Amino acid sequence: MLQQERMERIVAELASSGAVKVAQLASALHVSESTIRRDICMLNDSGRLKKVFGGAVALQPHIKTVEEDIADRAETRVQEKLCIARYAAAFITDEDFVFIDAGSTTENMIDFLQAKRAVYVTNGLTHGRKLAQRGFRLYMTGGRLKGATLSLIGAEAMDFIRRCNFTKCFMGADGVDTLRGYSTPDIDEAQFKTEVLRHSRQAYILADSSKFGVISAVTFGRIEEATIITDRLADDAFRRLTVINEAEGTDTVCTADRLHRTNSVPLHGKGSRREK
Repeated sequence: MLQQERMERIVAELASSGAVKVAQLASALHVSESTIRRDICMLNDSGRLKKVFGGAVALQPHIKTVEEDIADRAETRVQEKLCIARYAAAFITDEDFVFIDAGSTTENMIDFLQAKRAVYVTNGLTHGRKLAQRGFRLYMTGGRLKGATLSLIGAEAMDFIRRCNFTKCFMGADGVDTLRGYSTPDIDEAQFKTEVLRHSRQAYILADSSKFGVISAVTFGRIEEATIITDRLADDAFRRLTVINEAEGTDTVCTADRLHRTNSVPLHGKGSRREK
């Protein structure tokens, strides 16, 4: 493959996903990582992308308007989501009143929960089933069922949340951007997520590295309103705005988690924990 063709592929991938990693590009394009780094440096110098540690991000944030259904989400970035979920589950104690948002990464959290005396609330149908099967004390929000995400939203769900005062909430996001904050494609879902943030003492956003630099259709929270738990942070600009926790875990550990679903305490990662 010629260098110009290779660089156009890199730019096209950025237009689609908003961020790329050197290792992933090298594998996809069948070249060495040093070759990809040189390509990224040339594209950075020509003003076509922004070079960051380990890869590159688009100069203009990717606007995500199409929402994947929950089955498709569950099959993408599986290892990263498991590491994030395992790490996030350690933040919950027996004294907590917790909201767990619908989503593939938050669903993985349930396999690693240790706090049996905590009270859990969720708007995710699959989340509710798994929490109930594990014997946790559980409440469902009620509301209108959204088929794509199997989540409960709408007026009834909002009314439920307004009566709650959560100690912690764990939320998903389709986009995480320094200026536009946390975003999702659906207006009703964004309004629901905003209400949860307002009624939580401490908020956590669970987002793998592909979500950074992406803007979805509707913003539901500002960056500083939540602690971010991710697998790896490529752009340190986010670290200046809020607390970032990077989950550390090898592929071997994460694969074992997926196969055996152990209930051991999550690995500790980089970053600090913050209470409001």
